[in-house]
Amino acid sequence: MAAVKPFCCIRPRSDLADRIAALPYDVYNREEALEEVKREPMSFLKIDRAETQFGPEVDTYDPKVYQKARATLQKMIEDGYFLRDCDECYFIYELTMDGRAQTGIAACSSIDDYLSGVIKKHENTRADKEEDRIRHVDTCGAQTGPIFLAYRSDDRINMIVKWKKREEPIYDFVSPDGVGHRVWRICERKLVEGLREAFADLDRIYIADGHHRAASAVKVGLMRREAHPDYNGTEEFNYFLSVLFPDDQLMILDYNRVIKDLNGLSVPEFLLKVKEKFELEEVGTDPFRPACKGEIGMYLDKSWYKLTVRQELRSRHPVDGLDVSILQRELLHPVLNIQDPKTDKRIDFVGGIRGLNELERRVAADSQVAFAMYPTSIQELFAVADADLLMPPKSTWFEPKLRSGLFIHQI
Repeated sequence: MAAVKPFCCIRPRSDLADRIAALPYDVYNREEALEEVKREPMSFLKIDRAETQFGPEVDTYDPKVYQKARATLQKMIEDGYFLRDCDECYFIYELTMDGRAQTGIAACSSIDDYLSGVIKKHENTRADKEEDRIRHVDTCGAQTGPIFLAYRSDDRINMIVKWKKREEPIYDFVSPDGVGHRVWRICERKLVEGLREAFADLDRIYIADGHHRAASAVKVGLMRREAHPDYNGTEEFNYFLSVLFPDDQLMILDYNRVIKDLNGLSVPEFLLKVKEKFELEEVGTDPFRPACKGEIGMYLDKSWYKLTVRQELRSRHPVDGLDVSILQRELLHPVLNIQDPKTDKRIDFVGGIRGLNELERRVAADSQVAFAMYPTSIQELFAVADADLLMPPKSTWFEPKLRSGLFIHQI
């Protein structure tokens, strides 16, 4: 039983939403974030990445960076750039990329559901990455970046969304990357209660993207509980900002791998090792995109190859049967000596949004071999999470990315 509640949202004025909305803080490095804030001074990145308002001599994690984030948010609210809703509402958030739309519900999810396992995880988190967002949320007293959640499609939720989308949206804009964003506000009591009840009937919800943001928000909530031992569970710090999408509307892109070297092997020696585990076919100089599960593209020595996983290496195990697991287990670890892909500096990961040409570019620039993966499916993600298991690092790349700054949850 999931507790997904409406909330009093802080959100941009309609005429400023397109300028304020920003990609998630972790999409950029410091230099890229600074350039984006120079391009668009209203960008929410100046709050999410407040180090952009200081010179390079100020460390990204200096306490005054978080204080600057808080002060900037407060000033933008005071100056009227943001509105503060008085009623608790849900929001419909539609994103359209390359002609394909996905529609979610912006709401607040329960930290108790996260702790009890109603909200299912499929990745481990790193304490150092959590610490940054813990300090940001705690200092700002607000959650500014929504966690991307998924659930199995529900007819009642779909009907409410379809009915509400007949109205004019409160936001309707296209961001510089070509993604369309439309938002509707749901405040009608009957619809609000209908959504609350429909979500309450879900026995599980899944983190699709944003494991570190979720873990950080939960830890801030627990800190607030410790500071207020008389809490009753209704306080805003018991909930975290999220956007929940039905599984049948989501698309996961490939998450590809590039390797710095062949671990001392020559190209012919390496190809012989590959043939021991995979059916190998050279397909030429045109990029090869895998067409189904069990196929992997490989770019090596200016040629593309099709790797097909041999039947005896396949598995029905939720994790062991993933293509990324098979590649790591059968080739990257034993042949290329990539023992821990989370920490090994010889491996890097390239999101599918960058295309296969980026793999060719990386091999020409700083690597020796690249692997193009078939995307992990949402059902594979659910199977891993349902089994309380963890995926290998960098198994899923979701697009389009949710924007920060459109919805702010004050705690």
